[in-house]
Amino acid sequence: MSPKTAKKVRENIYGIPVFILLIILALLVLIPVVWMAFSAFKPEKEIISWPPTFFPQTLTSQNFVDVQKRINILQYMLNSVIYAGGTTALAVIVNSTAGYAYAFYNFKGKSGLFLLTLATMMVPFQVIMVPLFLIVYKMGMYDSYWGLIIPRVVVAGSIFMMRAAFTGLPKELAEAARIDGLSEFGIFRKIMLPQVKPAIITLTILSINGSWNDLLWPMIVTSSTEMRTLANGLALFIGQNTIEYGAAFAGALISLAPMLILYIFGQKYFVEGMAGSGLKG
Repeated sequence: MSPKTAKKVRENIYGIPVFILLIILALLVLIPVVWMAFSAFKPEKEIISWPPTFFPQTLTSQNFVDVQKRINILQYMLNSVIYAGGTTALAVIVNSTAGYAYAFYNFKGKSGLFLLTLATMMVPFQVIMVPLFLIVYKMGMYDSYWGLIIPRVVVAGSIFMMRAAFTGLPKELAEAARIDGLSEFGIFRKIMLPQVKPAIITLTILSINGSWNDLLWPMIVTSSTEMRTLANGLALFIGQNTIEYGAAFAGALISLAPMLILYIFGQKYFVEGMAGSGLKG
């Protein structure tokens, strides 16, 4: 056996424990999700029976009917789509622009401002939610889509990710475009943005997922049932003394489906974007 072949065999052998560990971790994450999906089609009595069953013994769609009867799920889904879509569209524009400015422009106080931006990542949302609510209320945006969207657009982590992605691009691209007479905005939109497509898709996925599953901020800044998001609606199935397990699991499955589809189609770019932005583990 040649040294090269022997080295490859040793690497494969050493990789077996890592592979087994990854499988175990994946099962620990996936089994509860799969159990939840199966439980959405179980009768309430079967869900709370002991010993528990993994696969449904009796299939039923009553849980999904109960969801529609209990909450206006179509309205809540529409609100979530508007909230997630509006936040993501503005977040991509604002955070990518800020990241590009930090990466390609020199201005007074740049380093200090960037450090201040990163410092906000250490402040929990619970600390700023009261002053943020007061600002939204004073500006007349309470219980509105703008009140939901605008405060969640700028994210320090997204700015950092986009800055890292743009920093990896050669500055000669911008200089050549300027010589050709392209405007600064044209350089950003036509030359630089296409070069960081994985980072843009990663930012999009993270923003959509964060807004779609956001429970606390919509609960704070809205009061009418017409403005509730899907996450708020699902919380209604968990009472102080009782939990409607069947309806809760059915609603959770409905909420999970769009995010699952999003990750399936965007996982390639998501991995590339995380690796290229310096946020990989």
